[in-house]
Amino acid sequence: MAWTKRYDEAEPQRVNKWLAQNGVCSRREAETLIAEGRVSIDGEVVEDAGRKIQPGQTLTLADAGGAGPLSVVLHKPMGIVSAQPEPGQVPAVRLLTREALVGDSPVIPGRDTRLAPLGRLDMDSRGLLILSEDGVLAKAIIGPESDLEKEYLVRVTGKITPEKIRLLCHGLRMDGRELKPAKVSVVEGQQLRFILKEGRNRQIRRMCELVGMHVMDLVRIRIGPLRLGDLAEGRWRVLTPEERAALIGRG
Repeated sequence: MAWTKRYDEAEPQRVNKWLAQNGVCSRREAETLIAEGRVSIDGEVVEDAGRKIQPGQTLTLADAGGAGPLSVVLHKPMGIVSAQPEPGQVPAVRLLTREALVGDSPVIPGRDTRLAPLGRLDMDSRGLLILSEDGVLAKAIIGPESDLEKEYLVRVTGKITPEKIRLLCHGLRMDGRELKPAKVSVVEGQQLRFILKEGRNRQIRRMCELVGMHVMDLVRIRIGPLRLGDLAEGRWRVLTPEERAALIGRG
């Protein structure tokens, strides 16, 4: 399957650099793809590794993404752990079966497949979970410089007041450090919407406890531009190249 994109920047840019910025491959890998004759601009095969793409031109990479690192999107149910399980626990990767797959996948992960969770969900939470062997994607989502929002719908017990919402948005400390500002609002009744840019251990549950509330249900519905959508609980699908590019900030 070819990867195609129009170049809309104001100034020309080296092809290998632009491919790397879009998360397609590294600069060195781009040079190899050019040498293999797999890169073309407006239908003309690129032969020079130093070639620059001009504004308005369209680049096509033949057969891109087929053999790259595998990344999947899973709707994790409650009772499933994101990463290394303790005895008796079921890891999320065990749910990646052919029967639970939505759409197509180049491979069905086996016991030896190393797919790490990019932003964990604790066992008592559910929703959007990305599992990946892609280091570039991992850095974009959970790296120290990541600025991606994570959105959750949270049902709580306890009285909800404007003062509590204010504290949840900014002013709480955890593990001796002040939390980054969050966006917290009431959806309806006892359901809150949390939008965070950090992910400390059981953060939302602990935040709620600090203001006298208790979490009954927590579901993650978004990571950056990627939404859970209508993916059913327990089902999974492959992350598309376009979704990957958007997550690493090159969409």
